[in-house]
Amino acid sequence: MKCSQPFSWCLMLAVTCLARPVLAADPAQSYPSRPIRMIVPQAPGSASDTVARIIAAELTSRLKQQIVVDNRPGGALLLGLDLTSKSSPDGYTIGYAMIGALAISPNVVSKPPLNVLKDLQPIAQTTTGQMLLAAGPATPYKSVKEVIAYAKQNPDKLNYASSGTGTPGHVGFELFKYMTGTAIAHVPYKGGAAGIIDLMAGRVQLMLESTNSITPYAKAGRVRGLAVTGPKHSSALPDMPTMAEAGVPGYEATTWTGIIAPVGMPKLIVARLNLEINQMAASPAFREKVTAIGSEPMSGTPEQFAEFIRKESAKWAAVVKRAGVTAQ
Repeated sequence: MKCSQPFSWCLMLAVTCLARPVLAADPAQSYPSRPIRMIVPQAPGSASDTVARIIAAELTSRLKQQIVVDNRPGGALLLGLDLTSKSSPDGYTIGYAMIGALAISPNVVSKPPLNVLKDLQPIAQTTTGQMLLAAGPATPYKSVKEVIAYAKQNPDKLNYASSGTGTPGHVGFELFKYMTGTAIAHVPYKGGAAGIIDLMAGRVQLMLESTNSITPYAKAGRVRGLAVTGPKHSSALPDMPTMAEAGVPGYEATTWTGIIAPVGMPKLIVARLNLEINQMAASPAFREKVTAIGSEPMSGTPEQFAEFIRKESAKWAAVVKRAGVTAQ
């Protein structure tokens, strides 16, 4: 069809018509087109924040857009999760979360601000890790069995440090007490570093702490490692027995992290993020970075991560209820 208008008007009409399919296209097709905020519910410099920044740097390279880490600590790790859940589900706000935020705190806090299983879209698990059961250097304990034997004969004469009430080290130790039939007093600290310092100084006798945090002290002989809490040996401490090998069959308490997002995120964006995270997990460079600090890369589908969160939440809810753990 010929255009009877001036050439300039016809040219503008043609450009407009050609542009219409682009303007009408799903924004998810061109995702991401600007920087992405990643909310981390812990303070800068924490062990989890260290892993979060490794992940942010890797995804920045893969997505060709900056992943900006936004630390939002507080509320027993739930402040950052709540902020994530209430953000626009457009793919430009995602969350980085760990076992404490997704599976423990919701069972410890009496009125959590969100329902993790309903208000968040799991994208992918990113890492898994372990904790180390450690004794102070001045204690006589050389094995888990020696700790159990003494604790059974001397109820509440031993104590253990944790990085705070409702943390993985706290509920993990409560599971240990239940499975071994022991009574060992809990001494909560405001952070793992303070607990490790008192463990080295002899003010507490035992501690269950992330290998990311305590491994350097175990390798230096400043604390005595007794066992790791995962189903297999730790890459950070390959010669350390598992808790099951050390005398507590069936015991397992892993730490883990993953990427989550607000509910309602377009499926194309969920799939794109999941793909990039899985490819990141398969990268030798990423594996080297996270194994150096005691973690292992993970991958899988959003559905697998959602089911994993449900199972972990149910497991730790039972421990929390049995031990009477409440937020302080």
